[in-house]
Amino acid sequence: MQSSLSKYGHSPRRMILAPLATAVVMAGTAFQALAASDTVDPALRQALQRDLGLTASQVSQYLKVERLADQQQKALEKQQGRNFAGSWIERKADGSFQLVVGTTSVGKQKAAAGVEIRQAKHSFASLKASKAQLDDQLARGAKVPKGVYAWYVDVPSNTVVVSVGVGAEQAGIDYVARSGADANAVRFETMQEAPELRLAVQGGRGYLRDPGDGYLYACSVGFPVTQGSTLGFATAGHCGTAGEIVYNEASQWVLGVKIGSFAAASFPAPGGSGPDYAWVKVDNTHTLSPTVYGYGNGDVTVKGSTEAAVGAALCRSGRTSGWHCGAIAAKNVTVTYVSGETIQNLTRTTACSEGGDSGGSFITTSTGQAQGVLSGGSGNCKGRAGKDGGGNSYFQPINPILNAYNLTLRTGT
Repeated sequence: MQSSLSKYGHSPRRMILAPLATAVVMAGTAFQALAASDTVDPALRQALQRDLGLTASQVSQYLKVERLADQQQKALEKQQGRNFAGSWIERKADGSFQLVVGTTSVGKQKAAAGVEIRQAKHSFASLKASKAQLDDQLARGAKVPKGVYAWYVDVPSNTVVVSVGVGAEQAGIDYVARSGADANAVRFETMQEAPELRLAVQGGRGYLRDPGDGYLYACSVGFPVTQGSTLGFATAGHCGTAGEIVYNEASQWVLGVKIGSFAAASFPAPGGSGPDYAWVKVDNTHTLSPTVYGYGNGDVTVKGSTEAAVGAALCRSGRTSGWHCGAIAAKNVTVTYVSGETIQNLTRTTACSEGGDSGGSFITTSTGQAQGVLSGGSGNCKGRAGKDGGGNSYFQPINPILNAYNLTLRTGT
């Protein structure tokens, strides 16, 4: 599912991780304290090794850095103040991982073991402001030019990346120019394939809907939720509309028992912009387990919805391609699909996906934190093992879904 990005600024084996921190002087102690707390399921470790191209020892070392980042991300940001330029987990030339904190401060700063403080030209706040200027054009009714696929803040390269199709570079340049964003902070990347919605008409397992147009449509369950005493699950907005009935897939493309119906869904029309989320009310004859199916890699219990940092490893579960892992590459990404809809505030990952995986779960396997539901992507999962998870998938973060519909995530222990 990894598109060929001819202008991608970092190594395909590098992993990234964002806003991190507690005073850097505390980092060494915290790192050592986390060393003995590695309790990741062996099957999940194996999936991380397979899809991220890591050895067993590298997975262990990565997990320590990930936990360090989880504990410190807010404090490190506060420490840098207005000079903060983002933070991320990075893979070094020797295969080990470290936490990197970007700063626009010119003064030399002392860093603890496992943490590098790196100078940057643009503050994280200024990059977000430039990205917001691109988004503001949507609010003013502007349409995204054909061939302009996405834009987001890329903290490792310290730029706002604008993704365009082959031959659409000028369209991207013009769009940036009209926005008033700082052109010096913008970097263009060329994508060989356009992102597309993960709605499929064949293969796998998940749930089906029959809108009466002669076709069945398949998507994947996201996360179990409740609204008061009503059970349900979160999924992608493009997977259905309010009132549509959802069925279990008894066998491939065969309607099974009725699961429930869409309670609400939000997805823009072609040419419009907005979120891509929905939730389905589940009939009271059914129950939902607070787990994500691992397709033979071990099920993962949902323990919360703490947002992971850029660069954090996570895995995705969906009916068509099953279980695949990757890393968070960027947040607050604006994506325009080839069908014309522009979705805002998505998270970009390197986990592959395919048609019919839409709505499926993204979860951190080390901590069981729900991250979001699949919106779309490009490429596929064929022949992608060991290639950083296989490409570009975009998920709708889970917490905005919970807030939008007053839902509570169903968790376990």
